[in-house]
Amino acid sequence: MDDVLKRLSYAIERGKIDRESPHPPDMRNQDGADELTCQALGAGIAPSEILSNGLVPGMQAIGEKFARNEVFIPDILLSARAMTKATEHLKPYFQSGDIKLKGTFIVGTVQGDLHDIGKKIVSMVIEGGGWKVIDLGVDVSAQKFADAVRENPGCAVGLSALLTTTMSNMQFITKKIKSESPSTIVIIGGAPITREFASRIGSDGYFADPQGALNFLNSTNKIGLTHK
Repeated sequence: MDDVLKRLSYAIERGKIDRESPHPPDMRNQDGADELTCQALGAGIAPSEILSNGLVPGMQAIGEKFARNEVFIPDILLSARAMTKATEHLKPYFQSGDIKLKGTFIVGTVQGDLHDIGKKIVSMVIEGGGWKVIDLGVDVSAQKFADAVRENPGCAVGLSALLTTTMSNMQFITKKIKSESPSTIVIIGGAPITREFASRIGSDGYFADPQGALNFLNSTNKIGLTHK
């Protein structure tokens, strides 16, 4: 891997947004994701390579640390901010088609549930893993999920719930999606969810952490990161 991409990956992992950012203290006055992305582009590195060999490994590293309880939610949020800063420089290449994402992931908290933090963390990690994320928000109805699936052929879906009283809505939403689009991958997550419940309602999997969800999506995806 090019040295600048290694440094970019590490900046993402540590949540170093730019040179002016005071976090982390041991990287004070060092270039962050902002400057390093510009340097990589200036060196002629393909935007797709910057994404796949710079941003994605950094988010994967912090995601794996989070799964092992080595870092916490604020660390994930800082890494996500660094990634967002970096991707601002890559947006023109997404729009032009020079970068092709792995796929589309539709996520939302199911109807009757207003909890948002867990869903946002999952969204950040999966977006950092090279996917386009469409966040439908909270209290999302089965019809809204089904409409989003119809508008995004080939997408995968993530359902989130924190309340035991809304778990039944997961089953209803999963059934509706599968009845209209049997091949659509549906994964679920949230504090009260178990693998047994996920299997019982006909979903394709349950994951206790965002990195597990990303790894599963990558394993079911055949597109990969490419460029023209």
